Amino acid sequence: MKSIIRLISFILLLSISTYKAEGQNYDLKRIEPLNWWIGMENPELQIMLYGQDIGELTPVIDYEGVTLKRIQSVDNKNYLFLYLHIAPQTEAGTVNISLMKDQREVVSYPYKLKERENQSAQRQGFNSSDVIYLITPDRFANGNPQNDELAGYADSLDRDDHYGRHGGDLQGIIDHLDYIDDMGFTAIWLNPVLENAMPNASYHGYSTTDYYKVDPRFGSNKLYKKLSKEAEKRGIKLVMDMIMNHIGSNHWWMDDLPSPDWVHYPDEYQQTNHRRTVLHDPYASDIDKKRFTSGWFVKTMPDLNQNNPLLADYLIYSSLWWIEYAGLRGIRHDTHPYAGQSFMHKWTCRIMEEYPNFNIVGEEWSVDPLTIAKWQRGSDLPTDFGSCLPSMMDFPIQVSLVEALTQKESWDNGFINLYEKLSSDHLYPNPQNLVIFPDNHDMDRFYRQVNEDYDLYKMGLTYIMTMRGIPQFYYGTEILMSNEKSHDHGQIREDFPGGWISDKSNAFSGQGLSEHKKEAQGFVKKLLNWRKDHPVIHDGKMMQFAPKHDGLYVYFRYNKQQRVMVILNKNNKETPIATDYYHEMTGDYNQGTDVVSGITYSLDKLTVPGRSALILELKK
Repeated sequence: MKSIIRLISFILLLSISTYKAEGQNYDLKRIEPLNWWIGMENPELQIMLYGQDIGELTPVIDYEGVTLKRIQSVDNKNYLFLYLHIAPQTEAGTVNISLMKDQREVVSYPYKLKERENQSAQRQGFNSSDVIYLITPDRFANGNPQNDELAGYADSLDRDDHYGRHGGDLQGIIDHLDYIDDMGFTAIWLNPVLENAMPNASYHGYSTTDYYKVDPRFGSNKLYKKLSKEAEKRGIKLVMDMIMNHIGSNHWWMDDLPSPDWVHYPDEYQQTNHRRTVLHDPYASDIDKKRFTSGWFVKTMPDLNQNNPLLADYLIYSSLWWIEYAGLRGIRHDTHPYAGQSFMHKWTCRIMEEYPNFNIVGEEWSVDPLTIAKWQRGSDLPTDFGSCLPSMMDFPIQVSLVEALTQKESWDNGFINLYEKLSSDHLYPNPQNLVIFPDNHDMDRFYRQVNEDYDLYKMGLTYIMTMRGIPQFYYGTEILMSNEKSHDHGQIREDFPGGWISDKSNAFSGQGLSEHKKEAQGFVKKLLNWRKDHPVIHDGKMMQFAPKHDGLYVYFRYNKQQRVMVILNKNNKETPIATDYYHEMTGDYNQGTDVVSGITYSLDKLTVPGRSALILELKK
């Protein structure tokens, strides 16, 4: 029976091959999305067909519950866009898409409509109970050396080149999911894994050349789905890095654009001005606004024109496809404002319509909470657009944290910067859903930012793991990875030790790792696993006390069941704490046990060790 099914499938696939009619070749090369599902909230589906002169053909569909509502041709006759309506009662199966010429079928394609997984629409996205581990796949672990160099991909393996391919892949991540789980991380965000067929420096993944294909040097679509399933078995959520603003200059579109307006400035390069504030500036000129949203990010990243409704729909359906196909629990969206307010509204709302418990975090690299808060769902700050974006990357807190730790304490420097930045939370509709982080793949390693001062490092990570929001750690932060050259992205994305057989040290096992790095790793592991089991940190309330420029910063997390006192002390010497000042929170509590050391401190006479961070679980 199976052999008969394979034969039928083979015959169907043969029907896609080149057909010659009246001197014309019709060759269907692509159909995207690759498949779809029944039972989606929105019954509409856009399908893009691409191939030699496909636009000359007339599509016909005969499948119960599926209606061809619209046929959209474009300037380029190699494209054809179909809009289907899939009725709620439609059953899963194969929809035959017939392409006709002079009432004769010249191309036929068996398009799959699949059943959705149980409760797919209700999937729970990452939230404040999670801690996200950010991985650059090329630099984490090489699980399959066979895909290091592949024919047709010019950017070849060279571990000595900071900007070259190093061979890390999806299998390497799968192989080390137990490490990630054991450390206490509950979500993984991978820098983009879709194909980047660029001639050089393609390892980072932000130059997409195919929206429906995992880069084969990382693995395959099936392997990406396997990663999701294997992570889910361990209670780890998969977050996909998506880019709606731009593509790589080697994207297959660039050789045969659907229409002249598919990308901005297709004939003459214009770079974006990167002035994100023009979208909020009441006095901004139109030319500055246009240059920001329409200019190319860099010369190798053409800017997509999301004002083209066909492209806008294509991008939306590709995102929905990956969520459903791979069982995603979240999206990190790159360069969020660059794609424009109107499209970002449409894109986020469409995703959240399908998956109401999902989460999307947008990157808006600004140090001003006013600029960021405008994008979060529920904000009343914008007057000219809406947003369904649930989460934002909290860059203001990241910058203020480093300043607070490295500046000399004074009336207007040091911890007061962090205190006052946090006081801006009233601007956000949901500060609890912001993603907080000590560093990421685009900035100096946190250990370098705090001048490789281990005490400051521990204070900073203590803050991240006890603060409101969703913590995100960059791979290697747990073992004091640093970068010698400032802002050198190749060094910032250094190989994780132990991810390659030839590595002299192994951070996964601890073999060859310095005692200092082991200590840092153990510190992070202990706090992450403690946080995992403490809802008071996930969604408890917070109260902070204004620093007195004395090198101390004190805040509390609390709910009806528990109260936690966090003390950061930058002073070189041990420092007494006047606990009566904090009576609003300490109340009848008389002692607190430090989460890391296990030492119990009396609140009647509390002295904090010099250059330390205490997380005290208060007791009566």
